[in-house]
Amino acid sequence: MTLVVQKYGGTSVGTAARIRRVSRRIADTAASGCQVVAVVSAMGHTTDRLIELAHRVSDEPPGRELDMLVANGETITAPLVAMCLQGMGVPAISLTGQQAGIRTGPQHSKARIREIDPVRIRQALDRGQVAVVAGFQGVTEELEITTLGRGGSDTTAVALAAALDAAECEIYTDVDGILTADPRVVPEARLLRFIAYEEILELAAVGAKVMHPRAVEIGELYGVRIHVRSSFHQRPGTMIVAELPMEERNRVRGVAHESNVAKITVMGVPDRPGVAAAIFEPLAEAGISVDVIVQNVSTDGITDLTFTCADSDLRHASKVIEKVAREIGAREVVHAGGVAKVSIVGTGMLGTPGIAARMFRTLAAAKVNIEMISTAEIRITCLVARKDAEKAVRALHSAFQLDQVA
Repeated sequence: MTLVVQKYGGTSVGTAARIRRVSRRIADTAASGCQVVAVVSAMGHTTDRLIELAHRVSDEPPGRELDMLVANGETITAPLVAMCLQGMGVPAISLTGQQAGIRTGPQHSKARIREIDPVRIRQALDRGQVAVVAGFQGVTEELEITTLGRGGSDTTAVALAAALDAAECEIYTDVDGILTADPRVVPEARLLRFIAYEEILELAAVGAKVMHPRAVEIGELYGVRIHVRSSFHQRPGTMIVAELPMEERNRVRGVAHESNVAKITVMGVPDRPGVAAAIFEPLAEAGISVDVIVQNVSTDGITDLTFTCADSDLRHASKVIEKVAREIGAREVVHAGGVAKVSIVGTGMLGTPGIAARMFRTLAAAKVNIEMISTAEIRITCLVARKDAEKAVRALHSAFQLDQVA
């Protein structure tokens, strides 16, 4: 019997009516002869409300307690979906991340899955039940509840699909699939029929919210077929594939932006071996991810080093870096929010001259100043003022003709 993993995001299960609609889709899939594992997110903005509540009672909520709190959003949705399925005559059982056998590392709020032992899921499937799993969460070896970070339910779903050797992992969302840009910013954004793992990984890493980056990594590593589609209609969406059809490879594929960005500059850094490691290792140990990194040319053995991190990590990162700066003898640390990343991505960029120049010319024509630049083989990222981000996205989408059907 074919096994399918389906993931439903917060918007898809945001109300009782939407939970009923999602449950009907799950029931229809089960009625077609498939075994179904449904991974669900918290309803609507539940996680945001829980985090806001935590900050009302604590200036700096401890990571363990915050995970204990926010994991409840998914734990509420899963039994509601299971109840609804049972009311439709479909055998179903809800499972927490722990009950589903998801074991993670100890890092709270950004835990990584170490292994999955889906014994209870297989038992449920063997009994003819739909397994409804709370996404976004797992448990450590010490039975501490952890969460996987924003969008972590995607990771739960793809990891379960890999562990269960599912035929396909369907990611249901509130848009038609993966688009050439955020449709809230670019109304004429176009649906991509196919996208390569490496392209969606780059897009997700630089701000596209459709897929969690770690979910894509797992999908590529284990060869999971991922189909991103809308939960509001039956049309096909976007297939994430290892190799694109030939006609899909010859252009920039999408524009992404991320506004939750902050910039930190360490000034007067001694330019000697080991200093960069001394700066970034403590950040890694603190669970803080950095992205764009620029180091100025050294003058008289002194340089400045600038990097970006999530705006939500700025306070913590600043404390870490200020301590490091004193230890290495740097002059000062300067930090600022109010910035954004704007990126273009596409396998067709590889080896194609003029792409960067066209991007920079387009931003200049739109009167958008570039503060920093980062490049990869299939991506170019510019750091700009947050107020200019959406204008930049629209200008680049038009300049690279992404609204035109290939």
